[in-house]
Amino acid sequence: MDARRMTMEQTREARRHPRSPMPPQHQDKPGFEFKMEPRPQYQAPGYRGSGKLAHRVALITGGDSGIGRAVATLYAREGADVAIVHLQEEKLDASETQRAVESEGRQCLLLPGDVRDPGFCRRAVENTVECFGRLDILVNNAAFQQSVERLEDLSDEQIDRTFRTNIIGYMQMARAALPHLKPGSAIVNCGSVTGLEGSHALLDYSATKGAIHAFTKSLAQNLLPRGIRVNCVAPGPVWTPLNVADKTAEKVAQHGAKTPMKRPAQPEEIAPAFVFFASNLDSSYITGEVLSLLGGETTAA
Repeated sequence: MDARRMTMEQTREARRHPRSPMPPQHQDKPGFEFKMEPRPQYQAPGYRGSGKLAHRVALITGGDSGIGRAVATLYAREGADVAIVHLQEEKLDASETQRAVESEGRQCLLLPGDVRDPGFCRRAVENTVECFGRLDILVNNAAFQQSVERLEDLSDEQIDRTFRTNIIGYMQMARAALPHLKPGSAIVNCGSVTGLEGSHALLDYSATKGAIHAFTKSLAQNLLPRGIRVNCVAPGPVWTPLNVADKTAEKVAQHGAKTPMKRPAQPEEIAPAFVFFASNLDSSYITGEVLSLLGGETTAA
């Protein structure tokens, strides 16, 4: 036990998270994790699973990279089998997530498709249940983000894509999942600090994130009699392909620099909050909450 404790302490002590400025870089959308430098940290080597999600099945949208990949990895470490939704062009990133889940001794089902399509949402849930025999946890995490400096520059096409991906897709996935969720199941949504504070260049994205927060609280009230909990994690800046594929190379270099910790979060630092909300051992009395993870910022409402 002493040797194991020492190893864990050494692992925690050795873990370093990159600080701003990050290397300038930009990618075309949707952005790929395998092309980022430095690679986002998702493996959480100091995190030890304890069976909190044993014998459970999770479906994670946007599970190919970023926060979704880190959540899939820790869910598997806690004993869950995982299905991940990803876009067709994100196949290489999704395959790495699959390997990460399988390296934890769990199964991973890849579900290529777009959450904007309600038919795909239904098929994704049905395929998950067909593969694993059940569904216990839904993580709504898929997102589209595109900065604009002026409202006049925000096209109808972008507004439609942002809302259909970020909030309508969440509703469609939850609606498809609900017939399979039993008492004790959980829905965990991914919000954002922009949904709490706004963002001058993310007008549509911020609006959808605020909608996700309200949807979380409303759905939590709606599902409380059915014994299904609904919560939301609202991070600040995180080192993921979403941002590298949105900002200019110069702005990417400063991503997260304005936080009190002077750096963006790594996905592995956000994922434990998703474990917390999925686990009845940790959060059985919590529903309808929006938990902000902001690197020391304390002013978000």
